[in-house]
Amino acid sequence: MSEQEHKRLAKQSIVCKVITVSDTREKQTDKSGQLMQEMLTSAGHFVAGYEIVPDEQQSIRTCIQAGCDDSNIEAILINGGTGISKRDVTIETVAPMLDKEMTGFGELFRMLSYTEDIGSAAILSRAIAGSCRETAIFTTPGSSGAVRLAMNKLILPELCHVVRELNK
Repeated sequence: MSEQEHKRLAKQSIVCKVITVSDTREKQTDKSGQLMQEMLTSAGHFVAGYEIVPDEQQSIRTCIQAGCDDSNIEAILINGGTGISKRDVTIETVAPMLDKEMTGFGELFRMLSYTEDIGSAAILSRAIAGSCRETAIFTTPGSSGAVRLAMNKLILPELCHVVRELNK
């Protein structure tokens, strides 16, 4: 079956949870989390949950686990905490939770970041995606530019397809 056929057979609306990892943002100042939600709903998806959690592994893990345990949540989109500073622990938290990693997501995100946005600073990005049981997980840097790039070029074009594959 071709990629187009896979996408055609996928449901067109996915139930998502958005998580912002930040020690400083609040709902009023969380531009990236708001942007993710707006882009998802504009594309016809449903945001069933939204949380801001601190850059702490237990807080991040608990929030992701709650999304994976909720049978209605099909995808979790996380922004923030993906850099290399001491406080950035999103990747260290998410990676061990993944049953399967979509390595192409991080590779393509860094390539797109390099060519379209930030040049050699793209090496600092540790974006990751994969699945935890039947839940798709996408993790992006916390800047609005990074979120917009990941959503437009990678996540939204494949979200329905990824969820379909996880539910076969």
